[in-house]
Amino acid sequence: MHLITRLGGILREHPRWAALLLGAIAAFGFQPWRLWPLTILAVAALIALLTRATTARQAALLGWLFGWGHFSVGNTWIATAFTYQANMPAWLGMIAVMLLSIYLALFPALATLAAWTLAKPSGGQRLWAGALLVPCWIVGEWLRSWVLSGFAWNPLGVALLGGFDTPGLAALTPWIGTYGLSGLLVGLAALLLAGIRQLPRWRAAGGAALTLGIIATGFAMEWPATPTPVPATALAFTLIQPDIRQEVLDDPRFYESAFVQTAALSAAPHPGERRLLLWPESGLPDYLQDGYPQGYYEATTFAADPRLARQRLGRIAGANGLLLTGTVDLAMAQGRVFAARNTVTALSANGLILGEYAKAHLVPFGEYLPFRGLLEPLGMARLVPGDLDFLPGPGPRTLDLGPWGKAGLQLCYEITFSGQVVDETHRPDYIFNPSNDGWFGSWGPPQHLAQARLRAIEEGLPLLRSTTTGISAVVDADGIVRNSIARLTVGRIDGRMPSAKPPTLFSRYGNALPLIIAGLLLIISQVAMRYRRH
Repeated sequence: MHLITRLGGILREHPRWAALLLGAIAAFGFQPWRLWPLTILAVAALIALLTRATTARQAALLGWLFGWGHFSVGNTWIATAFTYQANMPAWLGMIAVMLLSIYLALFPALATLAAWTLAKPSGGQRLWAGALLVPCWIVGEWLRSWVLSGFAWNPLGVALLGGFDTPGLAALTPWIGTYGLSGLLVGLAALLLAGIRQLPRWRAAGGAALTLGIIATGFAMEWPATPTPVPATALAFTLIQPDIRQEVLDDPRFYESAFVQTAALSAAPHPGERRLLLWPESGLPDYLQDGYPQGYYEATTFAADPRLARQRLGRIAGANGLLLTGTVDLAMAQGRVFAARNTVTALSANGLILGEYAKAHLVPFGEYLPFRGLLEPLGMARLVPGDLDFLPGPGPRTLDLGPWGKAGLQLCYEITFSGQVVDETHRPDYIFNPSNDGWFGSWGPPQHLAQARLRAIEEGLPLLRSTTTGISAVVDADGIVRNSIARLTVGRIDGRMPSAKPPTLFSRYGNALPLIIAGLLLIISQVAMRYRRH
């Protein structure tokens, strides 16, 4: 009790510094640390600060400082990307993280401002700020996912995802979505704070209730789940992680050796059996489409002939095999190349292209330079090598690959966008998420995988990730990691496709679900507040 009183005193004496520190602490609930109790405690302390705010400006500033600390720690992996390019100094990496965090922190600030304003904190009414922060946080994260093209990385609810063998409280996402899961975490924090404040009155009963609640949450987070058996007749697949390091990935001197290594990993375990061969993003330097200027073909690996390159890939896929691989296509106008597209290409055993998907959610400053006319003269450049900006594709698409199933495709970072990964009118059998996580150090890849797992749970679909350097994984429709390859490791996974579930509530209604939940909570809170006043 003395410790709680002392911590409360620190929060009262230095609320701004406390909010900044609490935001940083909250980020340690994400992977690779998974210290989820810290996130709940940090948010509870933020609510305590919010209930003491006396002006709207103070309420917004507390949320903004919390967000700044939170995103600065959680997104430090972005700084690593600056070490793999030569156009800008590497020290700009941390500055970029801080500047991005200043912007992203506006959304927690909006949530705390809205909660404080709706609660009209005076006397006992200020305690409603914690309850109202739940729907306001849900709306704030939803806005962050699409405003100015969106940056959906690390919603707060990721902290409630369990380890590889359990979904944890994220098992609720088929009914509430990821942003609803974030609201649940804020709600748990508000309940924890309310319990702590009532301890002097409840004494032993209050302590027992809090202890039981914490134990129940811990069991829900860490209790191992029982995986659904995979039928022996399910589609066979081979998933490749070639461990092509970012230092050599875009160096033409290493194109052929990297290709040979990837191909050597891809031999069929049972020749002639129907199987799906999965290669990562950025793992293939060849241009596979016809009609480009000859110089582009000559800069790749195989005889400057796209037809021969396709045939070579078909032989690697093998009889009854189909290859899904990350590729790059070029966009042309009047015989001139003016842009590129980051794509996934499906190739049959005879080298025919059966379908393609173009990445829709591009990475600002990574795959294109926004405001190029303004920023390029100032020395800014893309992190991905080359002079061509990438063009976005039309959005989620399902490729019907016949006996190889219906594939939903999401390239790299776009798997983080909840409710935007599956074509609702043509539900796939599985999601393939090729990626190049070699840019992002040791913190980015486990966070990326965690968010991919949430998409599998939300949509009720198995998900397979093939990455250049890891973490590659097979995730079932419950979010359980059935198999994985660690970072910076050469490897392959042979297996059979986990089963899809029937369409989930979220797969039908998407982010309308958490927004409806937020709206209902706002209405209930307002009605309860008026009832208490009268």
